[in-house]
Amino acid sequence: MLMAAGLGKRMRPLTASQPKPLVRVAGQPLIDRALDRLEDAGIARAVVNVHYLADAIEAHIGPRKAPKVTFSDERELLLETGGGMVKAQGAGLLPDPVFACNADSIWLDGPRNAFADLSSQWDVGKMDALLLVVSHVQAFNFDGTGDFYMDPAGQLTRKLPGRIAPFIYTGIQLVSHRLLRDAPEGKFSTNVLWDRAIAEGRLYGVAFTGQWYEVGTPAHIGPTEEALRGG
Repeated sequence: MLMAAGLGKRMRPLTASQPKPLVRVAGQPLIDRALDRLEDAGIARAVVNVHYLADAIEAHIGPRKAPKVTFSDERELLLETGGGMVKAQGAGLLPDPVFACNADSIWLDGPRNAFADLSSQWDVGKMDALLLVVSHVQAFNFDGTGDFYMDPAGQLTRKLPGRIAPFIYTGIQLVSHRLLRDAPEGKFSTNVLWDRAIAEGRLYGVAFTGQWYEVGTPAHIGPTEEALRGG
């Protein structure tokens, strides 16, 4: 599932007339880059949720053959990441487990592709979600303090207040339907479900073997294009 329904407020003014997934970086829309990575990994079908300027996204990627795209329509109400997955699951669109990925993510794979990194570590018996995380050294344009600590077994815990956490969430994860059980109604963030999984010892991470690029604002586009040309 590609998360493409957001308003893209941090990317204004570029998103005043186009949805963020269609913003071009190095001549290619962000969502095309994500879909190309899915295709490279052999993923045959993608569910894309849409809300803001949904017609533009549907017209742009609807004809795509690989992966074949199905849309989850959130025009009436933007459901955020958690609510969007629950809606798509309720409509029978998501396998179990399912990859979930932000439609505006940019990354360069390491020795293995990101989805193989996740699949190789997946253990349904002990995991509700497996997050692809990256170290600060491999994160470009990122100026935050990180998101998670990860123990030797791969279990994740939240960053402590006033501290730096060594791992950053890339926007890519592998999710069991168990994570989505008894979810809140309407719009909510996946963070709500992650917190429950952490409390139950069922949120895990995999350290990404490639490079990840934060593309949250117009100022990030130029440095990202320069890095991609060199990479």
